[in-house]
Amino acid sequence: MITVPDLWIYFPDCPWTCLITTTFSDGLDSWLTPVPSPGLSCSPQSEWDNKNSHCCSNFHNANLRPLIETTNTFIGFSSTCQLIVIKDEESGYNKNLFCIPKHYEEDLERVFIPHGLILDRTERLARDIMQDMGSHHIVALCVLKGGYKFFADLLDHIKALNQNGEKSVPITVDFVRIKSYCNDSPTEKISIVGEELCTLNGKNVLVVEDTIETGRTMKALLSKLKDNEPKMVKVVSLLVKRTHQNPGYRPDYIGFEIPDKFVVGYALDYNEYFRDLNHICILKEKAKEKYKI
Repeated sequence: MITVPDLWIYFPDCPWTCLITTTFSDGLDSWLTPVPSPGLSCSPQSEWDNKNSHCCSNFHNANLRPLIETTNTFIGFSSTCQLIVIKDEESGYNKNLFCIPKHYEEDLERVFIPHGLILDRTERLARDIMQDMGSHHIVALCVLKGGYKFFADLLDHIKALNQNGEKSVPITVDFVRIKSYCNDSPTEKISIVGEELCTLNGKNVLVVEDTIETGRTMKALLSKLKDNEPKMVKVVSLLVKRTHQNPGYRPDYIGFEIPDKFVVGYALDYNEYFRDLNHICILKEKAKEKYKI
């Protein structure tokens, strides 16, 4: 028997987020003991046992394969993908070993994820996506601005598979812009600006995001997409951060799971700076003050 520390679990299409004390034994049916989390609505133990709540129904009817990489990793049962986990103790690479633009040299602490590794991981994500979604027309929805480089590289790899692989499907693109940060802190207000999302009605949609931290922004976007009744929605995110800020969402495809560090580069910005940096890097604290608005 294996006991895992308390975990936040988000159930797709369910308004509740539950804090679960987890014990693995002989089967999936017997390894969850729910503990209602403070301030959140969750069914009591009896409701869980009787499978009466919407939350429980989603769980018991799902084919669950939890991802437990580290004890402080949150779990979302909307995802069963493989991913690269960068541990908390990983500090990255000496920036002097890489080509860094002169105007950013003094602003960066370390290179965290080199550009070549990003591209290789993106290529594999493209293959996984085509295996899952490659039987139908795909609408790739880019979340701007931070997702544009990942979006472009991902679509290049999907295009190559489309041309040379066994599966070939039409792919169209659309764009939506979401703003939820000021400096290095998330804001309460989430602004979503995009094309007429009603065009996604009945379509298979692939949402392409750069980073998911708490999942609050993505859940807001998915709620808006749901109003337009797409046939299917899958989410791919280059990065997912391990954070204790009420994590409650996990995408279908993940490039890297990283510690709760503020990173820039590869179109990830700090007040619009550093998007032109190829590598994903750790920003110095003094640079945050330098570019603060």
